Amino acid sequence: MNQEKITELNRVICRDYGNIAGMVVQKNGKTVYEGYFNGYTAERALHVFSVTKSVINALIGIAMDKGYIKSVDRKVLEFFPDYTVKRGEKTIRSVTIRDILTMTAPYKYKSAPYTKYFTSESWVKASLDLLGGRGEIGKFRYAPLIGPDILTGILAKATGRPVLDFSRENLFVPLGIHVDRNVVFQSKDEQLAIMTKESNISGWVADPQGINTAGWGLFLTPTEMAKIGQLYLNRGVWNGRQLVSAQWIGESTKEHSRWDELGLKYGYLWWIIDEEERSYAALGDGGNVIYVNPAKNLVVAIASLFVPRPKDRIAFIKEYLEPMFENQE
Repeated sequence: MNQEKITELNRVICRDYGNIAGMVVQKNGKTVYEGYFNGYTAERALHVFSVTKSVINALIGIAMDKGYIKSVDRKVLEFFPDYTVKRGEKTIRSVTIRDILTMTAPYKYKSAPYTKYFTSESWVKASLDLLGGRGEIGKFRYAPLIGPDILTGILAKATGRPVLDFSRENLFVPLGIHVDRNVVFQSKDEQLAIMTKESNISGWVADPQGINTAGWGLFLTPTEMAKIGQLYLNRGVWNGRQLVSAQWIGESTKEHSRWDELGLKYGYLWWIIDEEERSYAALGDGGNVIYVNPAKNLVVAIASLFVPRPKDRIAFIKEYLEPMFENQE
């Protein structure tokens, strides 16, 4: 890639996508672009918001490969035998892991009760308390924060280990991803700083019980995000080792549900972008993205500072990046 094109790309980023902190593009398994903005460097991790969900997908797949979880059709409550179901509540008893993975589980709230969630002692229990109700299982309902923590609760119960320990052994360390500590809020200000402001925090947010978040809360560098994308492009193989089964990745990155109002397709915690090219993406608030296009052998990782309603990153990738790196060796 000649310097003139790189300069033009950087100009477009600064002009139209000013909250981007770092971006890595990989073609045919090689890094063909790496750039940092807003004072960020390659070593600095950012909160990737809902990109966390797609990392959870890998961990659920690994737990299944190792026999800790026998099937995505297992009922959620099988993992929480001590949980007391509220009187008259029936729907929750039928919700499966698959329903959580595909965002087709119903919840008993119209507006998410974030204050109650964040101030509770267990975010898993808070999510279970809101699961079910009169909603219909099988109807798409995207749960940004409250709800996905049920999956990390299941991981902890099924493996009998802290989620971070399981993740480090089976995913992070093999990939060279440095997530070394739990981040537990000591104040509301700390929580707000993570969610809406620039911070120097690294690690993975956990609730007071030490259960890591599943829908948000993971801090990664752009290079680490690209490693997750490359792992999926490689059908789960990294340095000759099968970390996640190819069958799980194939199943996770095909359409299982659809957000009809927005015309968006969903797999297992991955958004399906183009079925013809088999492309898919992890999308996080503020414009955080891991984009994988097997047809073009392309991975794009974009880490961004939080802003409300950022410009569409997928449009940026398709309009600028894919044509730019189309013929790159």
